[in-house]
Amino acid sequence: MFFRLPRFPLIARLIGNTILLLFLYFCALHYTNMKAQIEKIQAAIEPLRQQIIHHPVYAAINTVNDLQIFMQYHVYAVWDFMSLLKALQNNLTCTSVPWFPKGSANTRYLINEIVIGEESDIDSFGNRKSHFELYLDAMHQCGANTTHIDTFITTLQQTNNLSTAFAASGTPKAAADFVNFTFDIIGSNKAYLQSAIFTFGREDLIPNMFLSIISDLDKKFPESISVFKYYLERHIEVDGDHHSHLALEMTADLCGSNEQYWQEAQQAIVQSLQQRIALWNGVYAALQVR
Repeated sequence: MFFRLPRFPLIARLIGNTILLLFLYFCALHYTNMKAQIEKIQAAIEPLRQQIIHHPVYAAINTVNDLQIFMQYHVYAVWDFMSLLKALQNNLTCTSVPWFPKGSANTRYLINEIVIGEESDIDSFGNRKSHFELYLDAMHQCGANTTHIDTFITTLQQTNNLSTAFAASGTPKAAADFVNFTFDIIGSNKAYLQSAIFTFGREDLIPNMFLSIISDLDKKFPESISVFKYYLERHIEVDGDHHSHLALEMTADLCGSNEQYWQEAQQAIVQSLQQRIALWNGVYAALQVR
């Protein structure tokens, strides 16, 4: 049985306007709550963000050899970022056959839009590549050793075991710890946690972090880092604007009005930033013993 508005036009109009006002009120309330939750997280993690943005590892990169060591650690974070991205896509969209609608169409759009940019961006020659493949190109150009990451990926494909792959490839402990944390979050199968560390530990952080790195590199290594410079500029351009906004909206959608989700998300974000600091500490230590 369908609900019918009264026949009297004035009463019908009043009821319609009241429903509209209530709808707008609850939308505004929801938006205000989401904004407050995001601002709470941003305030809580700001000291950690500043530690990362101003970490001494950037100033320690003074030669091509220094940059090579940095990249040989950082490439693991580039790779596991792609794994985190695909975990989100698997959780938020239907990636199996037969296809069925899954979750919110809005979150499906948000994650698919980010995947397009990260998994099939363009290099400086206009060729389609993932950001990981672009990073490997940058490593090859500057002479960084890709043997470890290549062996890691090959072994992981064969064994599906992170520990075995770390051992076979000689992955630095700081990089292995970083990846293990990411895969702990992936293994939780909680999309709101995956989205939270993706947003605040990666997409919302990377532009400022890379701005710190890129400042003088081009002057120091004009012939050796053009691909790496392009990679950084793409992150600053894409993640600093479009992707970070999409990721924030995705996290807000997934946490919604669930206070427990927001609390867990904040805890995971703090841990992810601490892992980033530990990774940078590992790189810095390796640079100091050269």
